[in-house]
Amino acid sequence: MKRLVAGLALAALFAAAPVWAGVVVKGSDTVLPLSQKQAEVYLQKNAEASITVIGGGSGVGIAGLIDGTCDIAQASREIKTKEERQAKQKGVDPVEIVIAKDALTVVVHPENPVKQLTMQQLSDIFTGIITNWKDVGGPNAPIVVYSRESSSGTYAFFREHVMGNKEYTSAALLAPATGAIVQSVSQTKGAVGYIGMAYLTEGVRALAVAKDAKGPFVQASAATALDGSYPVARDLYYYTNGAPKGEAKAFIDFILSPEGQKLVQDVGYVPIKPLSGS
Repeated sequence: MKRLVAGLALAALFAAAPVWAGVVVKGSDTVLPLSQKQAEVYLQKNAEASITVIGGGSGVGIAGLIDGTCDIAQASREIKTKEERQAKQKGVDPVEIVIAKDALTVVVHPENPVKQLTMQQLSDIFTGIITNWKDVGGPNAPIVVYSRESSSGTYAFFREHVMGNKEYTSAALLAPATGAIVQSVSQTKGAVGYIGMAYLTEGVRALAVAKDAKGPFVQASAATALDGSYPVARDLYYYTNGAPKGEAKAFIDFILSPEGQKLVQDVGYVPIKPLSGS
């Protein structure tokens, strides 16, 4: 696979001190904008608190929790059995907290006439079996596949739930961040990639997805993620070492509060709890 180099910031530091202090949140690039927004609002309400939010991928965050370099690992996939064993060996007890839902969205260039794909067609494209858009009802043009890097939880989730754990095509271009996929697909007419729903922009177009050729083809949305009709919906997670305590617990409690869940919606993901006034 080839690697993309993108000048995109993977970290957002909300602590004023040059050395990280207070609560460190690390991991998923998908969850990153959500954690950033939550930290911004939380710190406006709690001026004495310190929250540092860093991207890098779900694997990086979970490794940080195991190594003790973060207090909260943010992840777009569940922790792996191998990671749980590593945690146990180091005396770490990962506790899973679902903070939101996402509809993992497959995107193409806006000028691409293809409007929908089945899960099998997606698997065949990302494994390299299908390499031309004409084979899925599009123009006679090569398909340019964009994927996240292997440390990404989205990479792992897509591989497991869409590709049946098959290997990605060796022609896939690997992006270090979701924003790089959005940018690349928006500039490449034959491109296809996958992104968290919150990253959707006018520069790319989301495809409807069906479980099989019989349909129905369903667009990614908050409603279809919640009712299960969109085939590639998923939970977004925080992991802590044991039950959260102190400032970490206060921050997570805020995210799960009606106000915090409204921020989930504002960022572009799907709340899992009632919003204020509902």
